[in-house]
Amino acid sequence: QVQLVESGGGLVQAGGSLRLSCAASGRPFSSAAMGWFRQAPEKEREVVAHISWSGGRIYYADSVKGRFTISRDNAKNTVYLQMNSLKPEDTAIYYCAAKYYGTIPFPPVTASAWGQGTQVTVSS
Repeated sequence: QVQLVESGGGLVQAGGSLRLSCAASGRPFSSAAMGWFRQAPEKEREVVAHISWSGGRIYYADSVKGRFTISRDNAKNTVYLQMNSLKPEDTAIYYCAAKYYGTIPFPPVTASAWGQGTQVTVSS
């Protein structure tokens, strides 16, 4: 089983930037597709950005295209989400997830493991 720990969330003004990190341990990280999801109050969990095991394929939700960048460093067992030009509607708990032997994007129900989440709050 892989364990995931997110960090980097916080409070930022609209237009600002944050960088989230997700550190993995346990099961080999390099064979897993990785994804960032987010969940705002009273809303369903939604896909934000996903990256294949090699980093060769990337998917972004339309709402974050051009503003967010997902990347991974398999040597450090870490996946990142660089978030620029943040908007109040980006406010949510952001979760990291892993999926072994699957394609991207993957729905939340198919994830192999989840992190505990990190809060991102964007003030207007």
